[in-house]
Amino acid sequence: MSTSSAQDKKEQRLKLVEDEIGRHLAESEKSGELRSAPSYGKPLGFGDGYDETPAELRMPMKVLKDAGVVPPEVEAMREIAALQAELDSLGPESADNAAARALKQRLAEKRQALALRLEKLRSSGSL
Repeated sequence: MSTSSAQDKKEQRLKLVEDEIGRHLAESEKSGELRSAPSYGKPLGFGDGYDETPAELRMPMKVLKDAGVVPPEVEAMREIAALQAELDSLGPESADNAAARALKQRLAEKRQALALRLEKLRSSGSL
């Protein structure tokens, strides 16, 4: 099988899919289903930072998001929140014990590392 023939078959399959999608959209338009959607005629509102993400990073970030991969900054924020919750659960009476001091130290280090990472992102646009 030649490359041209394989490419032609691929294009034919895509055309069939596009035609089927087009038919479904036309049916939905005729039935009024599309017009009844709250977002009909309005720009899509992704609301997930899509527009703020540089164009060259949008696809890689989408792939990572769909795969369930969390950016390191988000993971660091989660760790900070967990440390803060652990510290809060100790209560004010344990403020002077060694465990609370160690937690406070780890929390401060995590916050500083995150702040430095975010600042580097802001200033250079990359890590």
